[in-house]
Amino acid sequence: MKRRQLLTQLSALAGATALPVLPAFADNSKIVLGQSAPLSGPAKELGEQFREGALLAFDYMNQRGGVNGRRIELRSLDDGYEPERCVANTRKLLDEGVTALFGYIGTPTSLAALPLASAAKVPFFAPFTGAEALRTPFNRYAFHIRASYDDECDEIVRQLKSVGIKKVAVFYQNDAYGQAGLSGMEAALKKHGMAPVATATVERNSVEVTAAVKAIMAAQPEAIVQISAYKSCAAFIRQARHAMFLGNFYNLSFVGAQALAHELGKDSRGVVVSQVVPFPFSGTNPLAQEYAQRAKAAGKELGYTGIEGFVAAKVLIEGLRRAGNNLSSDSLISALEGLRDFDAGGFFINFNAQKHTGSKFVDMTILTADGKVRR
Repeated sequence: MKRRQLLTQLSALAGATALPVLPAFADNSKIVLGQSAPLSGPAKELGEQFREGALLAFDYMNQRGGVNGRRIELRSLDDGYEPERCVANTRKLLDEGVTALFGYIGTPTSLAALPLASAAKVPFFAPFTGAEALRTPFNRYAFHIRASYDDECDEIVRQLKSVGIKKVAVFYQNDAYGQAGLSGMEAALKKHGMAPVATATVERNSVEVTAAVKAIMAAQPEAIVQISAYKSCAAFIRQARHAMFLGNFYNLSFVGAQALAHELGKDSRGVVVSQVVPFPFSGTNPLAQEYAQRAKAAGKELGYTGIEGFVAAKVLIEGLRRAGNNLSSDSLISALEGLRDFDAGGFFINFNAQKHTGSKFVDMTILTADGKVRR
């Protein structure tokens, strides 16, 4: 009887003093990263391709014992490219104690999530956006792999000027992404004494572009710069071609070159897309070679969005490795800030304590009628 009473008392005591569930970073067997991305809806190809590219690097590392003996787990939640859903996902991931937030897709979603990451003092690494609002003012917790939209717009305008084009219209998404791109284009054009001859918008996650096509065609532009997701850009291109527009279309990298080509089919001929990572379809540099090797082994299609996810994961892996066994937000940030002239395979990343934008690389590509991307 005394033994039974003692066991009962011990059981009650254990229940009263039971430890709470530990957050993910307290599990010394793994490193948990959190991602909110469109895995459904009109922008899902971007989320899926970025995630697949990142997993090529993370899985390869895990197969070799992980980083400092710890496996990497990427927890991805679907936000459908909607800021409200992204906020809910981010709060959930932060409550679970992720080591870092990684690979968020898009400007409006990233702008909604970054304040939460900053308040929680959790690194916000490699968002798939070039918006200046995420870079200025400087944020200790935000790290960017890609060049900015301003950098891309400068390169587009330089190309337009080189072929004598002066009448440029801008079709943009009516949200933070579209506004960021429009501001970049206006600033880039102003440097050359130019301004858009017309602008028109489309709502996020919509393909209702008829009014926008009519407004822009009325200005008779020689070229149209598009700052929107791939489905709305494709819808605009088709309708503009039907209205006999014969000029070129220019897109920022966020559109996703492969996604746009797949959406357009034979109508993709002559569409120009700026890019912020190396050409992924041939082994012209070590990064492209490594990415192609990992993708082939995993049965994944090559693409610009995929290689961006891949290089983002590679850079983060190096930061985690340098952070050592006592991993924390501070140790990871310090390690990332030490990546100066880091060679990710012919693609160099430069961070320091005052600069968290790793690259200013911009390249120009063109889509062909057979759905290919050419340099």
